[in-house]
Amino acid sequence: MKNLRKYLKVWWMMSKNSFIQVLINKFGAGVFLTGKILRFVFFMTFIVFLLKGTQNLAGYSLSQTVFFFLTFNLVDIVSQFLFREVYRFRPLIVSGGFDLVLTKPISPLFRSLMGGADILDFITIPPLIVAIVILARGLNPTAISAFFYILLLLNGLLLATAFHIMVISMGIITFEIDHTIMIYRDLTNLGRFPIDIYAQPLRGILTYLIPVGIMITLPAKALMGLVSYQGVLVSLAIGVLALYVAKRFWGIALKRYTSASS
Repeated sequence: MKNLRKYLKVWWMMSKNSFIQVLINKFGAGVFLTGKILRFVFFMTFIVFLLKGTQNLAGYSLSQTVFFFLTFNLVDIVSQFLFREVYRFRPLIVSGGFDLVLTKPISPLFRSLMGGADILDFITIPPLIVAIVILARGLNPTAISAFFYILLLLNGLLLATAFHIMVISMGIITFEIDHTIMIYRDLTNLGRFPIDIYAQPLRGILTYLIPVGIMITLPAKALMGLVSYQGVLVSLAIGVLALYVAKRFWGIALKRYTSASS
């Protein structure tokens, strides 16, 4: 508990510094936030027009398809809010600043992963949650379905954590972050729609090999009562396994790190 309070305090201090840096350029921050909102609105409009004629996508109604999209955005935005430091990790490696991170009395993984939250993403999270709650009520979920939805959302964030740990680990080994994180973003973007729309073997790959389906699609399906107890347990097991593998890979990457003094 003492360590938890310590890391929460450190995270809050680093996040405040990150917020201040963003707010220094209010105009740029405003343009960026406006762009995020417009992109969301345009894609939502695209979904509505896409389903206007058929009224379903892979057997899902317009409301259900929009719910998949909102769930994708929640997982994506929350992970960006928490792990924005990953996008700033490469300069630390290239400049040798990571040497200083290793000398600090905190976990280098924590510092590299959660070194400062993004206030622009934080602003968009509350209205997104409100939209999800309103739309979810219209889908008439049971109490257990709602519980599974929240549980699998947390599991989705666990998988997102594992992905980001893998990205910064690859950054230590290859000195490349930007392209790797963009590949991750492109893969998760496939989860904007339910993965049922994809043919095999892509659907299987997105479910088990690159668990985008488990991270994004499965929580929404759970709220609709389309996931069994066994499916929930398997998904949680995959999330824990992915985090374990990512942490082991991080340890291997640290052993291969060559400091600036070398």
